[in-house]
Amino acid sequence: MIKIKEYVMAESLEQAYELNQKKRNCIIGGMLWLKMGSRMVPTAIDLSNLGLNTIEENEEEFSIGCMTTLRQLEQHEGLNSYTNGAVSESVRSIVGVQFRNLATVGGSIFGRFGFSDVLTCFLALDTWVELYKGGCIPLAEFARQKPDRDILVRLIVKKHEDKSVYLSHRNSKTDFPVLTCGISLRDGHVYTSVGARPSRAVCLCVSEADWKKKGSEALAGELAAQFPTEGNMRAGKEFRSHLAEVLIGRGLKQIEKMQEV
Repeated sequence: MIKIKEYVMAESLEQAYELNQKKRNCIIGGMLWLKMGSRMVPTAIDLSNLGLNTIEENEEEFSIGCMTTLRQLEQHEGLNSYTNGAVSESVRSIVGVQFRNLATVGGSIFGRFGFSDVLTCFLALDTWVELYKGGCIPLAEFARQKPDRDILVRLIVKKHEDKSVYLSHRNSKTDFPVLTCGISLRDGHVYTSVGARPSRAVCLCVSEADWKKKGSEALAGELAAQFPTEGNMRAGKEFRSHLAEVLIGRGLKQIEKMQEV
């Protein structure tokens, strides 16, 4: 059970940042994972009044505020048109609509959860994170870092002529994923991210020319071998490694079909 001593609706990012420097204080976001723990929170910091719950689009990028819900991602026409439905696919099996109406992008990304569909999907895209003090850095770099006391303000997805897909395997429809996979073809390179290994997602890049030379099945095998897996209550190490090859292969073939259109 979580106990909150004081609740503060932040009036600015600076105020939120200063409050968050105390180790036991925390940004609450949608509070869906936080409430499942057992801890005392001296000060819970709410960012709801800072206008960070929107998805803005221009010719160069999408800007996704940290308080944007997963349901907003699922339903945003521009973002899903750009990603060939990959973003919607990445969140549609996360628990249920009520959950996705509350869970936030910021919580999903900042937590760097091994099971995160959202992290896996955005890693395959040209995604950056804007931190209040740390500035803008690539999502891949952010994902490798340990959590600190900074605030994730927004995600920035740079626009290219991407062709993207997202795949996952679950033991049941709304369960945590056994394995997740995001693939994006852009600027002559194939970016492949695999998560729920069960550790957090990582992304690898190969040239499109190398892909065409080797073929989807051969490349899927080579890439899968480079993603370390482990076993847990949902699946064993060998099954996850096999699944990585299968999902990567399927994703590459889907992108091949997109190129034919």
